Amino acid sequence: MTRSKPMWVLVVVCLLAAAPAAAQQRPLVTEDPEVIGPGLVLIEGGFDYGFDVIYPASGLQGNLLRLPTLGVSFGVSSIAEVQLDGGIYNRLAVTHRNVGPAPLANQLDFTGDTTSDVEDLVFATKIRLASETSSRPAFALRFATKLPNASNESGLGLDTTDFHFQALVGKTVQSIRVVGNIGLGILGDPTRGDNQNDVLDYGLSIARAVREGLEVVGEVNGRASTRSGTPPVGTESRSIVRVGGRLTRGTVRIDAGILLGITERDPSFGFTAGATWVFKGFTLP
Repeated sequence: MTRSKPMWVLVVVCLLAAAPAAAQQRPLVTEDPEVIGPGLVLIEGGFDYGFDVIYPASGLQGNLLRLPTLGVSFGVSSIAEVQLDGGIYNRLAVTHRNVGPAPLANQLDFTGDTTSDVEDLVFATKIRLASETSSRPAFALRFATKLPNASNESGLGLDTTDFHFQALVGKTVQSIRVVGNIGLGILGDPTRGDNQNDVLDYGLSIARAVREGLEVVGEVNGRASTRSGTPPVGTESRSIVRVGGRLTRGTVRIDAGILLGITERDPSFGFTAGATWVFKGFTLP
């Protein structure tokens, strides 16, 4: 099964021609090197809906609802923050079975054409190494661990623990902010406990201020398998284009966007919407 994705190139070109934002998150997933600030708490929530999502390990294909997608960040110092991301309810309306290799299909345990589960939790720490200046971009490092909360029996989980390390860079030029991520992901093989796949994590996002409080945003974010030959199932290359907008009023920001998958395992099309709130949560000594 293959998909043609001619639209994503045009979308990115339009954004480049069209753009700031300080630390940018929803509807983007590319991490900004700036941190939220000491004692501040950021809460973000929303939903995603994607069409034709494929889970190669279980062989399921269908339309995926993630509701709500949740994220909390704590500013633990002027240069560091701790993040927790996940979700309560993922529901796949199954349209096809036995798609791809499907080595875990015999573990499926649900009836009908719908399966659901929680989202895998991701714990992360971001440390800013250098602030942005007029002549230099900001730099940061991010360390993240994905926990195996979603189960094989639902078909939505792999029961593997993954580790990620990324370098983050960001620069604002007039009304345009450009952010880049590059790093290494170590993904477990769901069929063998003694095997793994190392992937190249990447992301490039652009945000352009249209007027005060209103931005147009877009990104390409994903991973590329470094394994020669066929990678372990569930660790294949993935990539999604996101295009959308953000409206900020005081400490609250609302967002919406569309998703375009680049690989055959990503949603052919999807959409997302949500909100973010930042507030003073605690005082550091």
